[in-house]
Amino acid sequence: MDFEDVNARGLVLLGCGKMGSAMLAGWLERGLSAAAVTVIDPAPSAWLRGTGVALNTALPDAPALALIAVKPQMMDAALPALRALTNTLFVTVAAGTPIAAYEAALGDIRLVRAMPNTPAAVGRGITAIVGNAAATAADLDTAETFLAAVGEVVRLDHEDQMDAVTGLSGSGPAYVFHMIEAMAAAGEAQGLAPDLALRLARATVAGAGKLAMTGEDPAQLRVNVTSPGGTTQAGLEVLMPALPDLMAQTVAAAADRSRELRA
Repeated sequence: MDFEDVNARGLVLLGCGKMGSAMLAGWLERGLSAAAVTVIDPAPSAWLRGTGVALNTALPDAPALALIAVKPQMMDAALPALRALTNTLFVTVAAGTPIAAYEAALGDIRLVRAMPNTPAAVGRGITAIVGNAAATAADLDTAETFLAAVGEVVRLDHEDQMDAVTGLSGSGPAYVFHMIEAMAAAGEAQGLAPDLALRLARATVAGAGKLAMTGEDPAQLRVNVTSPGGTTQAGLEVLMPALPDLMAQTVAAAADRSRELRA
């Protein structure tokens, strides 16, 4: 299934907040027709109203794709609107709601569960996907095609891995943002003006991230910038003994909380 198929049969978007809007914008840029899209959202943004999609109208009987992008606490009230859809691939980007919950609410469906992260809003996200038992290889290919509009896509072997994904890449942007805060504060402590320290910290993390995406081993990238006996080595001698265990605890805490929320 591709954009041409979806243009012919239609797409339903349940919820169009930040994540739903980012995905819709990516799809429209890639050739999805606004006329093929029906959005259900109680408070559509001005941007959404200007796209030309159908808003809060009757749904097509058998759209090719239905994307669920509502907050977990709204799920029980929102899902019944999709019960009448037939021969539709369901894709959910809602955090914390397991596949079984969708099957209980919607019956015998083909479903792909996805976990994107917030850089999807600027087309630089990474999304992990896993299908239910009814989802075919072609369904996973379709989900990957559409989710790639906002960044990279990886496939999981089983749904239980979603908790680890949540702890690492789902929550991970917040860890990086906090690191920027901490780096800027450290720069201030060394005598830099606050705005300059923040600018340096932001650019350093963004630039290092771009280098990391070249595919070279991160350990080698670290070695490349570390001169023996130099300033970077002095800093790493403080950071490296503490960071691995702290990061392991951080990701584990987020993953454990994900497991608690779906229990």
